[in-house]
Amino acid sequence: MPDFIPPAKPLVGDEEIAAVTRVIRSGMLAQGPEVKAFEEEFSEHFGLGRACVAVNSGTSGQHLGLLSSGVKAGDEVIVPSFTFAATCNSVALTGAVPVFADIDDDDFCLSPQAIEGAITERTVGIMPVHLYGHPAKMEAIMAIADKHGLQVFEDAAQAHGASLNGTPVGAFGSFAMFSLYPTKNMTSGEGGMVSVANAEVERLMRLYRNQGMEKQYHNEVVGFNTRMTDIHAAIGREQLKKVDGWTARRQANAAFLSANLQGVVTPPVADGAVHVYHQYTVRVPEDRDGLAAALREEYNVGSGMFYPVPNHLLKPFQHDLDLPSTAKAAAECLSLPVHPSLTQDDLERIVTAVNALARAGA
Repeated sequence: MPDFIPPAKPLVGDEEIAAVTRVIRSGMLAQGPEVKAFEEEFSEHFGLGRACVAVNSGTSGQHLGLLSSGVKAGDEVIVPSFTFAATCNSVALTGAVPVFADIDDDDFCLSPQAIEGAITERTVGIMPVHLYGHPAKMEAIMAIADKHGLQVFEDAAQAHGASLNGTPVGAFGSFAMFSLYPTKNMTSGEGGMVSVANAEVERLMRLYRNQGMEKQYHNEVVGFNTRMTDIHAAIGREQLKKVDGWTARRQANAAFLSANLQGVVTPPVADGAVHVYHQYTVRVPEDRDGLAAALREEYNVGSGMFYPVPNHLLKPFQHDLDLPSTAKAAAECLSLPVHPSLTQDDLERIVTAVNALARAGA
């Protein structure tokens, strides 16, 4: 049997290894000059036009962003149920209530229409997720937020470099969180980067990540230790030099798959949207789980199910809600390999496998 094609593959090269070695030899390992440089370079590279704050994980960034934006116990934040649990976890960690709304079928992202129906007198914000690397309908979402006096918090964990009508994700809301976990489109080994809309949110983010201190031993708030190390920042800085090429490769791989796959519903891209394909997610109308198993067993092709259990059904958040598009996506979605390490032979094997199995009804 041919070699296994993994659904995701972190890419770390000699440049990252050399950067880590350089930092270790410098003796400055904790939050220092590498972190500061990474924050500035990240904002410039993705054209965000705003300050960025580095933290130790994407979830930390989301949590601290909410706290810094004034979200407090008893508030409500509208979130999609079809996403990773970190989205709603971060809201709950502030003491606020995640209010689950449905997604749109075309982009798997939070539905503007569903948002309107979820707003109450306690709603303070909306947290769209740019799922799989496709931007949410931000122009409509921002209009709803303006109409109701709400903040927008972007979950851009999977969307480094995505944009909508020329505006990069991460430049719309009060803040936006980018994950730097190993399987994301770029990594720092582990970490998160938060773009912030104004100086006060930035200042609070920096306080919260550093035990509540701007000046040592003069704690201003009850804070956390969620700093990024210089070791992680050095990895991220090297990855910034490569991410555009990797994104172009992901987009080319996705184009090949969309042009050749049969028997599944390939992911559309909205007009004016730049999709960066953190995942290439198809819909399998019948027996998604069977197709995934057969891909692995018969063709040694990996795949991923993101996310088979909607968040509103998870134990900490159980709600009896009618979210039909969420339920449909959870039952049908399958993410096929799209990462930059794929060869042309890999892509052709994926196409051959999916087409054969789909015809056979596997």
